[in-house]
Amino acid sequence: MAKGYWIAHVDVADAEAYKAYLAANAIPLAKYGGRFLVRAGRNERGEGTLRSRHVVIEFRDYATALACYESDDYRRARALREEPVSEGDLVIVEGYDGPQPG
Repeated sequence: MAKGYWIAHVDVADAEAYKAYLAANAIPLAKYGGRFLVRAGRNERGEGTLRSRHVVIEFRDYATALACYESDDYRRARALREEPVSEGDLVIVEGYDGPQPG
C-alpha cells in the first residue's frame, strides 16, 4: 500500500511563536504515526520560487495523512502557526508504489 505524505513549504515570520505550533503539532503527529523525512534541512533551489523552510512528513497511507490533517488536534495546532506567525503551502499526497525506471 502506498504511503501518504504532507509536503509543506513555509516562511516563518515569528520564530519564537512558531515554537508553540511545533510543540502542539507533535500531539497529532504522534497519534497518527507521522514521521519526519525532511525538516527544514539544508537546501538549494533548483527551479521556481520557494519558501525558506521545507518539510516532508510520512504516514502509513494517504487516508491516515488526511485524517491527521483534518483532526481537531491538528486544527488547534495549525491555528498557532497562521499569519502573522508563518505563511505556507501544504499538500497531502499519496505516495507512488509502482514500478521504477530502469
